[in-house]
Amino acid sequence: MNQPHYLLSKLQKKRLIVKKKQTGLHKGLRKSTSFGSSLEFSDFRVYQPGDDVRQIDWNVFGRTQKHYIKRFLDEQEIFVSIFLDATSSMRAIQSKWMMAKQLAAALSFITLHHEDRLSFFPISSPSSYPIQKQGANQSRKVYQQIIQLTETMNTEGFSENTKQKIGKNQQLSILITDGMEKINEIESLLKKVGSRIQDVWFLQVMSQQELLPDFSGDVKLKDSETNAEVNVSVNQNLITAYQQRLQQHNKKLELLCLKYGITYLLVEDSKELSHLFFHEFPSKGLLN
Repeated sequence: MNQPHYLLSKLQKKRLIVKKKQTGLHKGLRKSTSFGSSLEFSDFRVYQPGDDVRQIDWNVFGRTQKHYIKRFLDEQEIFVSIFLDATSSMRAIQSKWMMAKQLAAALSFITLHHEDRLSFFPISSPSSYPIQKQGANQSRKVYQQIIQLTETMNTEGFSENTKQKIGKNQQLSILITDGMEKINEIESLLKKVGSRIQDVWFLQVMSQQELLPDFSGDVKLKDSETNAEVNVSVNQNLITAYQQRLQQHNKKLELLCLKYGITYLLVEDSKELSHLFFHEFPSKGLLN
């Protein structure tokens, strides 16, 4: 399901907030943290929706009949890496998988629209390849590519496979996963990505079905990664025990993120994307 045109238009006005020191050397559309170069003129760039109209150079418009704004040397790009969990666990519930793809696609769209550099990794997907792009003209195309991702093979190992993709030059890494792995495996990933001088977001996407299971009676459960099956008689005591273990697991994830200086956010697949991007993410200091 594609997002309406109006939502993408609204997302154009959003920016990723990066708090830690930036090291990008190429010009982009955001202010760097370096001092003393804010008035040093560099060149012009085409006006884009969301830019301050007061920055339009009307002399250039008179000559070209096109809107350009001045760009200064302190406007530097950032390097953003987005790691999308494409394992069988994430894909087992369609609504959860769609929410994860929508998050990755929308964040990629925002990144590219503001001329930042994007590296997108569909982790553990043998049929999909990384996307490395830059430029606002790529934003809608990449959005559609991510939304249309499909995978049918059984795959596993988000944390271990992501560790192999962590680079050295990112200013922001975004992990989008259901977090349904052993705590020690996830901690190993968080420790590595948290050791870099960068911002890190851990977006845990879970379904209502996982958070509030409504099974009852005799059911057959199937492991989405190993295909192992087990017959279970589900009652309220079993559901309560499951929910308690899940809450403990998620709390450990949140504490690990705090330990390694990582922003943690639990995202339910029932949430509206617009609410996330215009309310929850800004309130967490992730977007402005």
